[in-house]
Amino acid sequence: MILPELKETDRYVGLYVVDFGDHSAVGFTAEEVAELLESEASEPWRVYKIHNAYPDGRLELTGLRREVFQMEAGMLFHARDEAAARDDFGRLCRLAETLPPPARAKVHLASDNSGGFVTAIIYPAEYDHEFSRWLLDGKYRTAGAVEGSAAAVNRYYDSQWNILEKKQLWPPASVKLLKGQALRDAARKAVVR
Repeated sequence: MILPELKETDRYVGLYVVDFGDHSAVGFTAEEVAELLESEASEPWRVYKIHNAYPDGRLELTGLRREVFQMEAGMLFHARDEAAARDDFGRLCRLAETLPPPARAKVHLASDNSGGFVTAIIYPAEYDHEFSRWLLDGKYRTAGAVEGSAAAVNRYYDSQWNILEKKQLWPPASVKLLKGQALRDAARKAVVR
């Protein structure tokens, strides 16, 4: 893969590289990559996340499966009783007010109607690492067991928990996303965004 020449490489950390086969493009957001992959599902493109960048233009990349951009992941915080679950839910929502989450997410306070309670945070799977970091940076802690993965979210959905409260969390709106034809046009050439 040949990357375009980059300047100010540190601004690309957390963004994505798409290898189109005959060229590559640097600087796409997760939302843009998801739209590209959906619009051109049959293309054999490869996607990489930029984890580190160096002043000389080198990048540390991690390859991602295309399916990641079609999945949800999350964390389930189990509680011993409803009061503890409500406390977990409230603290998680307050964290998002003081430290915005890295991406859109939904938070559920749910009961299994048998005495079990859970606070679930569910987000696009490509942000799994960023949400883990966000919770650590925000010093979010719970007293109960914690599950985290796409499989945990699937089990949560399959178990038909009764949702008692829910809230949508939003990241800061700091990036103007390319959409539709403008995004596809940018993908057709070697791009540095």
